[in-house]
Amino acid sequence: MTKILVVDDSPSEKHLITNYLSNSGYHVINANNAQEALEQTSLQKPDIIVTDVIMPGMNGFELCRILKKDPETKDIRIVICTSKNQNIDRLWGMKSGADIYITKPFTEEDISRAIQSLI
Repeated sequence: MTKILVVDDSPSEKHLITNYLSNSGYHVINANNAQEALEQTSLQKPDIIVTDVIMPGMNGFELCRILKKDPETKDIRIVICTSKNQNIDRLWGMKSGADIYITKPFTEEDISRAIQSLI
């Protein structure tokens, strides 16, 4: 079973994404911020990470760069799911190591399609 880590400081957004993924049969774990995501990644070894960008402390772009530089986590697929919808944001996300960049608001189909393309 594919294990997905959802990282978002917004409880409602995290809950929505978690429900979408759980309903699709994925094993979902959560983190409230990027630092917690690094800890969960070390402990849980997720296959895919879905992360917001705008979070207190370390942002999602920084999280991507740290994960992609580490030999232990460099192969984890990353989906950025954010309200930052400018072309420069998308470019920055992809340069940081994201595999897919989704902007909010999103649908269950958007999330599902992104995850399926990475499996």
